[in-house]
Amino acid sequence: MLDKPLVLASASPRRRKLLAELGLRFDVHPCPLPEPWHKPRELTPGTWAEALAYFKARAVAELYPGRWVLGADTIVVCVGELLGKPRDVHDARRMLELQAGRATEVITGVCVLSHADDVHRILRHEVTTVWMRDDPAQLQAYLDSNDWRGKAGAYGIQNVGDRLVERVEGSFSNVVGLPRGLVRQVLRHVDALPPEHPDR
Repeated sequence: MLDKPLVLASASPRRRKLLAELGLRFDVHPCPLPEPWHKPRELTPGTWAEALAYFKARAVAELYPGRWVLGADTIVVCVGELLGKPRDVHDARRMLELQAGRATEVITGVCVLSHADDVHRILRHEVTTVWMRDDPAQLQAYLDSNDWRGKAGAYGIQNVGDRLVERVEGSFSNVVGLPRGLVRQVLRHVDALPPEHPDR
């Protein structure tokens, strides 16, 4: 068990909730730097998600020497296009219409990092496939709700529910923003989970 709380390098209330469900003590310090937006051509989407998670974790870890920091970043890929956070409602509509009736990959990169005399890090990513409904009326209602703001792929699965999502194959919490099973595995490597925490 870590002698100091983990640091979550994210402002996302959804990630805070999912991490708390693992029974952890943790502090929150969002990454103070603007995240890179252009994926190098040679990187796969999974590697890019890990790189973004590392970028966030590294920036925050420099402020907390000797403590473990958890960074995460979620991206969405549909028909080969990487969908980040929409710039405005028109961009959100384009993303949602692209995904309508298609399978989309939701990828969350996870990085656990400690920055002391040396840098120790673990990088992983998880992929979940989401099938979106082709329902123009529900799509318009969701755009009108403004819940698309700040969400990769222009939607939060916890908000749209069955209105836009037909089915999910893989980790549901990954689509929310933090794959709990993967995070649990990674944190076990650094003895960050409470010993009494059940395996769930």
